[in-house]
Amino acid sequence: MPGDHEPGASTPHTDGMAMPPEWAPHERCVMAWPARASLWGGLLDQAKADHAEIARAISRYEPVLLVARAGEGDEAAAACEAGSYDVEVVEWPLDDSWARDIGALVVTDGAGRRAGVDFAFNSWGEKFLPYDEDARFAERMCDQLGLDRYDATHVVLEGGSVTVDGAGTVVTTEQCLLHPNRNPDLSRDHLEAELETWLGVERVVWLPFGLVEDDDTDGHVDNVAACVAPGVVVAQTTDDRANPNHDRLRRNVEVLEAAGYEVRTVDVLPYAEAGGETVVVPPTNFYLANGACLVPVTAGADLDKALDAVQSAVPDREVVGVPGTTLAFGGGGVHCITQQVPAVAP
Repeated sequence: MPGDHEPGASTPHTDGMAMPPEWAPHERCVMAWPARASLWGGLLDQAKADHAEIARAISRYEPVLLVARAGEGDEAAAACEAGSYDVEVVEWPLDDSWARDIGALVVTDGAGRRAGVDFAFNSWGEKFLPYDEDARFAERMCDQLGLDRYDATHVVLEGGSVTVDGAGTVVTTEQCLLHPNRNPDLSRDHLEAELETWLGVERVVWLPFGLVEDDDTDGHVDNVAACVAPGVVVAQTTDDRANPNHDRLRRNVEVLEAAGYEVRTVDVLPYAEAGGETVVVPPTNFYLANGACLVPVTAGADLDKALDAVQSAVPDREVVGVPGTTLAFGGGGVHCITQQVPAVAP
């Protein structure tokens, strides 16, 4: 059932295109340089250092395109050691650095054609102002990469709110996608139709919950679950009944299993401290690069245990721990600051 769009206009659904799963080969990764000082507070410099470290780590497996504000490209290039690593820095207007949520979602037809889907971005329900430049990031990304662009800006949707399995299903959360600050005039059935139209899927699996603490994004799926292989989803869980997420995460697993998935679980990491606040660092907020899985980690955690759990879930990839605490203070993780660009099919 197609979603609303201009009569006669093509969509990924009508053009036989779909969003590839994140484990499919990538041409590159798109990132952005931290810019919103009011969000990062006294941790802006640390956020930049961590973004640079993550960009360098990803560039070992695939090229990185990093976007910086005008006048900040040299700073970003120096921090990323762009001369020594496969990191290309370009300058566009920016509000901040959450490339997952502001970037275009790239769809392919499996035969060499790619295009970017440009959804509306409203800063997670008008939470952080201004956001005018980030609302244009997807369009600029398509221009930079020479991609055709599908205009889906009648629907508010962030990349961190969906994960696709490559077999016709998208997994999302009711907590986020049905939140009244996103698409208050669209019913659940209408949203399903929009996902089918613009992501080229045939089924939507609705997890009930994101994390209790995820009040910035209202429960993005990338903080609780990720599709990692055909028929396989990694889901965050905890055996600690005192953790406010215990029952929520358990219910998510039940829904995934009922949908026919093999669920591989990873335990929540201990709470961390950053900027005088207690933050949660979700291990499922990882980035699947070509041949690798970059996992946000935090001081004080049993890192070997945490990384071993993820390694068991993605045995075909090199698992790499990267800084996650400051990103969590800002409201995200490694997945939140990255957006993959699928490779062209040979």
